[in-house]
Amino acid sequence: MATDFLLPDLGEGLTDAEIVRWLVKAGDEVVLNQVICEVETAKALVELPSPIIGIVSALHAAEGETVLVGAPIISFGGAEVTVQDLSATEPDAEEDGRSNMLVGYGPGASDHRSGHRRQRASAAELTPEPPLSPSLSSSLSPSRVLAKPPVRDLARRLGLDLATVTGTGSNGAVIRSDVEAASGSPAAPSVVSDRTASADETRVPISGVRKRTAAAMVSSAFTAPHVTEFVTVDVTATVELVDRLRAHPAFEGARVTPLLLIAKALAIATVRYPALNSRWDEAAQEIVTYRAINLGIAVATPRGLMVPNIRDVNSLTLRELADALSGLATRARDGKTAVAELSGGTISITNIGSFGIDSGTPIINPGEAAILCSGAIRRQPWEFRGEIALRSVMTLSVSFDHRLVDGAAGSAFLAEIGRILADPLELIALG
Repeated sequence: MATDFLLPDLGEGLTDAEIVRWLVKAGDEVVLNQVICEVETAKALVELPSPIIGIVSALHAAEGETVLVGAPIISFGGAEVTVQDLSATEPDAEEDGRSNMLVGYGPGASDHRSGHRRQRASAAELTPEPPLSPSLSSSLSPSRVLAKPPVRDLARRLGLDLATVTGTGSNGAVIRSDVEAASGSPAAPSVVSDRTASADETRVPISGVRKRTAAAMVSSAFTAPHVTEFVTVDVTATVELVDRLRAHPAFEGARVTPLLLIAKALAIATVRYPALNSRWDEAAQEIVTYRAINLGIAVATPRGLMVPNIRDVNSLTLRELADALSGLATRARDGKTAVAELSGGTISITNIGSFGIDSGTPIINPGEAAILCSGAIRRQPWEFRGEIALRSVMTLSVSFDHRLVDGAAGSAFLAEIGRILADPLELIALG
């Protein structure tokens, strides 16, 4: 018999993940905690380590395939297979300070892993499945036919069993035109199929982060009554402070930008106007106000928009906040953001000024009350001490949920941030 590794619950109630890249193949010997594949969830790109020691006998999903939590993704066989217990650490590991807890999973992981102790089986007790052919198709059972979710959905609507369809796609995958041909008529004649896409267009499946972000933004836009307000501020003093901090020994090696001071100003203002740090609980018919300020930073990545957050941002010094911002952005762009960083945010910032844009009307991140938008800082004529002078000016905007935040509170919140950035002495006093 073979030992299957099922796709674990990677946290936050995620129900599926897409196999992005396999790092092992049939016949490979795998050690404990070895990364066997990369999967993309609704929130992040995750490296999946193995809780099983053994020889890979079969892969049950192709790269690009979406798999449900709890479904088998890989099987192990060989003379000996060891399954690591993820529910507890071993006494000897605890004594020397090491933990056998599998990296990336915690106590809340799927039930299929709980209760397993280290299990050893003899060669007679294990019958390895035949290894995969290079195309993966030879070892896949009919229930594991290679097909993308939209193709599976089309087959279901047409009452067609995918196991009876010959796949002509990559690695023998069943594609839309295969299903249409097997059913006898096209399901949607006006739609160009996977195989016959015209030469003047490119088609990319909507999946992973892009799919979930789109759903979240649509839900937020049509659920929360958005109000957006703007203020234009002379931030010359903030720009000068950025230059001084960059030269200060306490910030050696740190990445100091205006965003750092904007984030600190937002944290100060949020303490003074806690309604901006809340959420609407529709089921309980309650307004929930958070104690901690978990600041989300919208980051544009190759895989789409992500909003990882920095926990309890108001407790951080300016230097600590600078390091946290830098690390957060780097991990997001490299696809290394932890799942925990993508949940639990309470208020967000989107910095469109980095793209040279002056202002915008951002959509609130689901589960939050507000999002601050910082525009480009530009040198322009501005009234200063009764005269016209060349100053550094920027526009800030805030979108807030009008169910949670009254107009007066939202306006005062935005004005407070503008006031702090115009005279950032408080950032030093409180930083």
